[in-house]
Parts: sequence; structure tokens; C-alpha cells
Amino acid sequence: MRRVVPETAIGFAVISSVTYAVDLSLLAVLHDVLAWPYPAAVTLGYVVAFGLAFLLNRWLNFQSHGPLGRQTGRYVLTVVVNYLLFILLLSSTLEALGVQYLVARLAAGACEAVFMYVAMRSFVFRLKRYR
Repeated sequence: MRRVVPETAIGFAVISSVTYAVDLSLLAVLHDVLAWPYPAAVTLGYVVAFGLAFLLNRWLNFQSHGPLGRQTGRYVLTVVVNYLLFILLLSSTLEALGVQYLVARLAAGACEAVFMYVAMRSFVFRLKRYR
């Protein structure tokens, strides 16, 4: 099974599920209960969830001991690109077209999951093999 699905993909899926639930919960509370505008609510949920995702992936999933500053910088760059493309552009466009906001966020989440895993594995927590 490891040849087909890397362990880090499974760990990423578990961690992402937890942090995505945090993201959606914050979005629902901020948008529905506190009546925050959708872009503000989705932004705060996103920032909290991705901060948590970075820490958990670095510690538990990729078990990285690389330079924290460099990894943080790469992660921030990756998150900014992800945020602009999938969170603001895609989910806000879908929501503006009449798609229910949580469904819009779920659609954007599917796209961002693939993008973020590939970016984290190949760019943020790039594994160097020493032999």
C-alpha cells in the first residue's frame, strides 16, 4: 500500500480533516451567528486552520527537523497562493453565483487539498535523502 499511497498522504488527509472542520466551524459561527461578511469569515477560519495545519504537519506528519524559518516562509508563500486562487477567487465566485457558502467552501477545499499536499511534500517540507 505504501507504494501506491505515501504515509504522508494519509497523515495529511487526517490532519487536513481535523483542521478543515475547524475552518468550517469558524466560518459557520462567524458568518451565521455573528453575521460577519463572507470574505472576512472565510479568511479568519482559513488563517486559524492553516496555522494549526502547519504545526501538526511539521510535527506529526512530515516529522521535519529542517529550518523552521525557511519552512515557515515557504508555507506562507504556499498558503497565500492557495488562499488567492481557491479560497477567495473560487469560493467567493461560487458563492456570488448563488452556490450556498458552505458548499462553495467545500468545492474550494477539494481543490486546495490536492494543491497543498503537493506543495507541502515537494516545497515546504521537501525531504532530502542522504545516503
